Amino acid sequence: MDFNANVRPADMERITTPELAKAFIDAQVKAVRDQVGDGRVLLALSGGVDSSVVAALLIKAIGKRLVCVHVNHGLLRKGEPEQVINVFGKELGAELIYVDATDRFLNKLAGVADPETKRKVIGAEFINVFAEEARKLNGVNFLAQGTIYPDILESNGVKAHHNVGGLPDDLKDRFALVEPVKLLFKDEVRMVGKELGLPDNMVFRQPFPGPGLGVRCIGAITRDRLEAVRESDAILREEFAREGLDRKVWQYFTLIPDIKSVGVRNSKRVDEWAVVIRAVNTVDAMSATVEPLEFAFLDRVTKRILAEVKGVNRVLYDLSPKPAATIEWE
Repeated sequence: MDFNANVRPADMERITTPELAKAFIDAQVKAVRDQVGDGRVLLALSGGVDSSVVAALLIKAIGKRLVCVHVNHGLLRKGEPEQVINVFGKELGAELIYVDATDRFLNKLAGVADPETKRKVIGAEFINVFAEEARKLNGVNFLAQGTIYPDILESNGVKAHHNVGGLPDDLKDRFALVEPVKLLFKDEVRMVGKELGLPDNMVFRQPFPGPGLGVRCIGAITRDRLEAVRESDAILREEFAREGLDRKVWQYFTLIPDIKSVGVRNSKRVDEWAVVIRAVNTVDAMSATVEPLEFAFLDRVTKRILAEVKGVNRVLYDLSPKPAATIEWE
């Protein structure tokens, strides 16, 4: 396979078995070694499926010459930073730079309610943080990215939030790109990750937006409401896994609009938020159907959220398909 190709060869066999995944890994390990030589590679490691598989593959190819930067912008799901540190920093022994930029991001986002403005603030600040870390490193001339084939198909060869062109001018021309999974579809990336030994809850992780929980804390983000989103999402994921739904439903999450309603706690009136549950299935993300969850399951999740998540007095289930709705609310 041509390592620099942007078009998947017509005769390229789909990766559907462990044997094919192993053959792909062997080929890409050689290709990376040929491209990089004795050089060092920098990777922004989000903990999502694509960047995690790229990290594991590059560790196999070049070991400590891969430098991973994991930026915690405070908008990740519960337990994600810890899992990245444990899997890559401890188990796989990568050179991992962890940056807790939570306060920096949330201060920038204070009072910002418009969804597109939030996305731009998060994206721009991520580049700022990543660039600061990149400038501290010497002898790193390659930048790895988790680009996959649908990214190329959907954007004519360039995926905006994976593009080195977004870096400041002093770094833009410094890096050559390393994109070892760019000719794979998502299911193939998962198969490769499984063969590389990554944990199932990382390999089969559901899609997660780049701005993270920032677009599920609807309106201007506040720290207490953001924490309520994170905790309610963790409960929902736990219950989906317990019920065996985590492999059957394409995407499921909670969100909290910036609106309160009256409720009762300890015989006193309270004004608290409502958690909205979203669970959908889709083939191409262009349309989506709502998962018909059992009432007993929804009742169990509701009771847990109301008992365990501070500041919440209602739980709702979004029954809206796409179209007319979208999968995310923002």
